[in-house]
Amino acid sequence: MGEKRYELKQFHFHHPSEEEIYGKTSPMVAHLVHADADGNLAVVAVLLGTGQASPLIETVWKRLPQQPGPEQIFQDLQINIADLLPVKHGYYTFSGSLTTPPCTENVTWFVLREPGSISQEQADSFGKIYPHNARPTQALNGREVKESK
Repeated sequence: MGEKRYELKQFHFHHPSEEEIYGKTSPMVAHLVHADADGNLAVVAVLLGTGQASPLIETVWKRLPQQPGPEQIFQDLQINIADLLPVKHGYYTFSGSLTTPPCTENVTWFVLREPGSISQEQADSFGKIYPHNARPTQALNGREVKESK
C-alpha cells in the first residue's frame, strides 16, 4: 500500500465468507490482518472456494480447536501463509471496519478477486465447529470500491 510496510499480525477464518463478489459468497474466507508501524490496519480477504484440498489448511486444521473458544497461538507451528493465496493477486479495495469486535473502523480492505482452494471436506470440518461465524455483508453506504488492474 504505497510506501508503507505492513506486517501480518494474525489470520482467522469465517464460514461462510463475509464478502461477496457480484452478489456471490464463498464457502469460507481467510482474513489476513496486517498493521503498519503506526497501527493502521489492512486486511487481505482470501475467498476460499471448494476444489482441491489445501496442504496449508490441512496443517492448520490439525490444530483446529474442537469447539469455539479464545484465540490460540502455536509458537511451534511454522507455515507460509502465502501458500493460501491464489496464483493471481488482483483485488478489490475499500475502506471499512473489522468484522469482529471491537469493529475498529478505518481499515483498508483488499478482497482478492480469485478464490483460493480448499476441499469440501476441509470446509465441512470447519463448518461443524463454526457453523456460521460470519458477519452479514454490509451495505456500501457510499463507500467507493476500487479494482486493481
